[in-house]
Amino acid sequence: MGGDAGSKVLRLFSFLGAGVICTSAINLYRDIERKKLTQKQIAEEIVEKGNMVNKATA
Repeated sequence: MGGDAGSKVLRLFSFLGAGVICTSAINLYRDIERKKLTQKQIAEEIVEKGNMVNKATA
């Protein structure tokens, strides 16, 4: 358990910082994927509504 307290604290803060960065990157990726899926669902609903209008007028 050698080493000075300063290097241990520095390693602790480095580890915590890496955890924060990774967590924020994961959350950002999830947000992007959720927005992409939402936009895809909206586009599909628009197409379905267009098909329903075409069937109703035919």
